[in-house]
Amino acid sequence: MPAKRGPRTGFLRAVGALVAVAALASCTSDGDGTTPDESTDSTRSSSEAVRLPPVPDGFDYQIGGAYTPPAGVRIVARDRTADPARGLYNICYVNAFQAQPDEQDDWPDDLLLRDEDGEVVIDADWDEALLDIGTPAKRERVAARVDEWIDGCADKGFDAVEPDNYDSYTRSRGLLNADDAVSFIKLLSRRAHARGLAIAQKNTVELADRRSRAGLDFAVVEECGAYDECGEYADAFDDRVVVVEYTDKGLQKARSGFGDRLSIVRRDVQVSTPDSDDYVRRTR
Repeated sequence: MPAKRGPRTGFLRAVGALVAVAALASCTSDGDGTTPDESTDSTRSSSEAVRLPPVPDGFDYQIGGAYTPPAGVRIVARDRTADPARGLYNICYVNAFQAQPDEQDDWPDDLLLRDEDGEVVIDADWDEALLDIGTPAKRERVAARVDEWIDGCADKGFDAVEPDNYDSYTRSRGLLNADDAVSFIKLLSRRAHARGLAIAQKNTVELADRRSRAGLDFAVVEECGAYDECGEYADAFDDRVVVVEYTDKGLQKARSGFGDRLSIVRRDVQVSTPDSDDYVRRTR
């Protein structure tokens, strides 16, 4: 089934070293002669070596701007440009599969996905160019840049990383596919685990059964209650799932079925800060 994109606010960021690890993003081959992201072996999750979110527990989704977490919150997601919340479990948001509108020109032209006419393929909802992860060589080059952001998350003291737009292949006009997405996120998983970070699957329920191959540890999910998908994520990730709903109905549906198993919060669509008139945060 096609991915359903919940509201996200990656665009708000526009306003707002390990030598061995670096080798993972190079063009060297594994012992079987395949490049790392082409290997047929599963990428093992390093859950034993990284800290997983304390689900179920209080969660707040702050990728639209950081603020003092409300009482009872133990898990916080923030943009990579923000600092983690002291004493809590912190998830670092990175836009890994698409280019921020103000950062598109920073990417080499050949790493922006282009159609048969040479035009850049754009995610119209967010005015973001899709990154070209259609070959092993390009995946490694894109990952090398995202790896720097992952390193930044680790250096700041985050516990985990949330690479957004895993489902961008569904908006690629058939130029990318699910295997490209999984092969790319495997590279990010290796880097995250090497830096001691857990790594989340963002949405993309149709790839939940590839969790082990992709090396993913838990899930950050938008509107699984609204779309009746919470059970699929819960099963795939052994209940290690944090949920953001954007409607009262979605919140109630998620809580009624999974309130004692998953960490669930209702936020406003723009995930605003408390000083905004649009700010909404509820857990009931």
